[in-house]
Amino acid sequence: MSALFTIVLPVFLVIGFGYAVSWRGWFSESAVDGLMGFAQNFAVPTLLFASMARLDLGTEFRPDLLFAFYAGAFASYAAGWAGARFLFRRPAVDSVAIGFVCLFSNSLLLGIPITERAFGTQALDGNWTIIALHSPALYTFGITMMEFTRARGSGLSVGRVAWRALSGVLRTPLVIGIAAGVIMNLLMQAGLVMPEGFWAAVEMIARAALPAALFGLGGILYRYRPEGDMATIAMCCACALILHPAVTFGLGHALGLDLAATRSAVLTAAMPPGINAYLFASIYGAARRVAASTVLIATVASVFSIWVWLAILP
Repeated sequence: MSALFTIVLPVFLVIGFGYAVSWRGWFSESAVDGLMGFAQNFAVPTLLFASMARLDLGTEFRPDLLFAFYAGAFASYAAGWAGARFLFRRPAVDSVAIGFVCLFSNSLLLGIPITERAFGTQALDGNWTIIALHSPALYTFGITMMEFTRARGSGLSVGRVAWRALSGVLRTPLVIGIAAGVIMNLLMQAGLVMPEGFWAAVEMIARAALPAALFGLGGILYRYRPEGDMATIAMCCACALILHPAVTFGLGHALGLDLAATRSAVLTAAMPPGINAYLFASIYGAARRVAASTVLIATVASVFSIWVWLAILP
């Protein structure tokens, strides 16, 4: 029970504070949008840049860790897509968006602070390894699936559709931050030394990323009240909060992951869908109500599901 109050609850209290002040009208929608614009387009990419620049690329990119996490993610996508398409008879485009909701866990805004509070800063190397590929890999997959689904019967060439998907990924601020961090990492290994003032400025912006994003996330969630489609939403919550971490946990044991890697992989997999899952659905005008309501309901439910996974983890 203590883990609920000391590890999980503080993170969600920040989200709840953002939700409450938005509900009371003390923080306007335009202010929420401005804060989230700063967090998602500048502060969080800066945090990713700093983390990637300092990550030991040679030792931390472990195939077993990545396989355990991403096999669970794609299993969750497959279950969500199949359930939407064949069980709930949703259109093909909606099914891709619903699958993406099940696929895209909130690895950064929730995964990092909860893992850090549970196991300390030194436990985050596995998280950063997962995050380094998270947005590039999953956005590439999601956009590619959506573009090919939409292009079916349109006569567009495979190359044209693939270019649409790739260009969409490369314009994402999170991907730009990760790529810039990896480039900086390689330059530093080659002997480049940046002045202390540069890193001090980077750290100032990076430290603002998580609290600003969590507070803003509360304001964003206030806008999206659950409306209908409850069976589909329940399926998405089950895929994100149960199936993904369960597959990751099982594969981690089968592959002999060490304790630190298992904790990082399973806790990251146990996070609810992030607001990017809704943004993806909104961009394509597909299953927006399901996506928005799932983000809200799964975020609330994860207060307890994360507590359970913390109890299960050694």
